Amino acid sequence: MKFGEKVREERTKKGLTQPELGKLVGVTKRTIIGWESGERYPQKRELYDKLALVFGVPSNYLASEDEEFITAASEQYGIKGERDAKAVLTQAAAVFAGGELSDEDRLAFMTEIQQLYLESKDIAAKKFTPKKYRKDEK
Repeated sequence: MKFGEKVREERTKKGLTQPELGKLVGVTKRTIIGWESGERYPQKRELYDKLALVFGVPSNYLASEDEEFITAASEQYGIKGERDAKAVLTQAAAVFAGGELSDEDRLAFMTEIQQLYLESKDIAAKKFTPKKYRKDEK
């Protein structure tokens, strides 16, 4: 089950409307709609924690490995990072089309792809960002 499906299911179990849930976690109704439709994910890890608290579930129940990766990319690199992370996942998933891998092998592959993406973004940021704009050198 994907993040959006989990949010919708838990929200309805609690008898909450989208606006009510939004107020409880500090986001708009539109954001909740985006999450439930699968178009968006929380941009900060703390939102997973707030949702988990409202629903009474562990926060790792809400976030899959892929969603954690998208959130990390979004936090570090903004909306472009989120979009790029989704593209990486989509393209990596295409590698498995028509073939079979064990769940363990698939997880290992996806973890490596995600790590390579984040490392390459860090290298590119250091290489192409002028020194006066680098966050790590201030």
